[in-house]
Amino acid sequence: MKIIISNSSFVPIYQQIKETIIKQILNDELKSGEPLPSIRALAKDIEISVMTIKKAYDELEKEGYIKSIQGKGTFVAPKNSNLVLENINKEIEKKITEAIYLANKYNIKKEDLIDLINILYRSYEDE
Repeated sequence: MKIIISNSSFVPIYQQIKETIIKQILNDELKSGEPLPSIRALAKDIEISVMTIKKAYDELEKEGYIKSIQGKGTFVAPKNSNLVLENINKEIEKKITEAIYLANKYNIKKEDLIDLINILYRSYEDE
């Protein structure tokens, strides 16, 4: 598992760790049932506080991405299709929100933005 932290980012470190692990799970880089490094091992490996790693792992477990088994370790949880779909929808919503912001900023009408989306969508259907 590879985690890169940006100290210059405005995103908290635990959030960067969490988002990296989620991305690796959703991209099948981390498979269901695969063991994750212990909190201490990961903290040592990426030179981050144990408490920061614990916070990331706690949130990942709470959200259903990982599962801790006392005495055995932490593992990637079985994929929940609703969870995967929710994350995909969040990512799409974020990009659409950015497009709407830019359209408003440059006075592009809603209808023109929708037309553009339809044209682009059709170009992917033709592939």
